[in-house]
Amino acid sequence: MEDYLDPRNAEGMPNLADSSFAMDFLLSVKNGIRNYSVAITETANTDLRSVLIKQMEAALDLHAEISDLMISKGWLHPYDINEQYPLDIKAAETAVQIAQLKLFPNDTDRLGMFATPNK
Repeated sequence: MEDYLDPRNAEGMPNLADSSFAMDFLLSVKNGIRNYSVAITETANTDLRSVLIKQMEAALDLHAEISDLMISKGWLHPYDINEQYPLDIKAAETAVQIAQLKLFPNDTDRLGMFATPNK
């Protein structure tokens, strides 16, 4: 029986989690940049526009840092679809597998599975 409490199911998860968190962060920053650009075009106040431009430039720098990190870790291949596609497929398959895990197994007793001090 496969369930999420079994330590075998955590193999490779730290790397998958890190890459997933990084991608979520990258997409959030990208969305923020889009929002700044809309706000800049819709404000009439020059002082506010200057502040928004500075914040958008900082967000662009952050986007570059996150992208560089992801590229260096092998989590993102923006210039090579042949390398990026398998990563995207793997991420989608992993998401489906996680969704199919039995989250509430009948037997939640894990006594003996982990090293525990004797009582």
